[in-house]
Amino acid sequence: MNTAEPLVAKTHLPQPDRPDTAALLGALDRATLAAMDEAGALAAECQRVLAKTGDNIVGELLRGSDTFYEWNHYPKGDVFDRETNAQYFYHAHPQELRSGEHGHFHTFMRPKGMPKGVKPARVPHFVAPKGDNDALSHLIAISMDKFGNPIRLFTTNRWVTGEVWYAADDVVQMLDAFEIDHAQPSWPANRWVGAMLRLFRPQIERLLAQRDGCVAAWLDGHPDSNDVYEDRRLEITSYVDITIDDQRAAVQQALAG
Repeated sequence: MNTAEPLVAKTHLPQPDRPDTAALLGALDRATLAAMDEAGALAAECQRVLAKTGDNIVGELLRGSDTFYEWNHYPKGDVFDRETNAQYFYHAHPQELRSGEHGHFHTFMRPKGMPKGVKPARVPHFVAPKGDNDALSHLIAISMDKFGNPIRLFTTNRWVTGEVWYAADDVVQMLDAFEIDHAQPSWPANRWVGAMLRLFRPQIERLLAQRDGCVAAWLDGHPDSNDVYEDRRLEITSYVDITIDDQRAAVQQALAG
């Protein structure tokens, strides 16, 4: 994997995940590996065609913006597919909190796109949103460097994105449904984000499980926390450094094995 700088945060930070990628992929069947291989090829192709004109995935979302403002969502109003109910946006934190990243994507699924039977987790202080499609779930965040390359995957506490909390096993069920099947604001960017969720599916599943474990451990260790999901001391709940090239090579090696 890459050698991205460790995350910097003013809040508690868990240890990075360092999975044995070969063992992780070795537990998968060939159909799953083949789907990951296809997703890797798509992600690389999206980056390749943009690079031919000096563009990149992040630049596609900032196109037309004279100034890149911290915290603003790009594009304005987010990217949302009304058929699949998948959603994402890109933004950046203040420079002192970026730790080598330019910014990151946040990906979501709204209730109308979730598998049947999936419900919000029973957590303290839960208040159901008014709209029937408002109880969205955060899936995964993707950190990007200044060259428009992905460097890290991470999960967050509920307050960070204002999501409704779903158990990790239920969020995993949502991953297959994530797709942005339209061309605005960028066909390559939309396809790339979806491909990343498929290419790194095993790592994302691990991170989601670690997210729930981190929250539970935090609650056990901080009895003063009135609501662990709104505790500003706990922001990032799990993360792993990545590169597309390393993941593709590992997948192809697993397929050849």
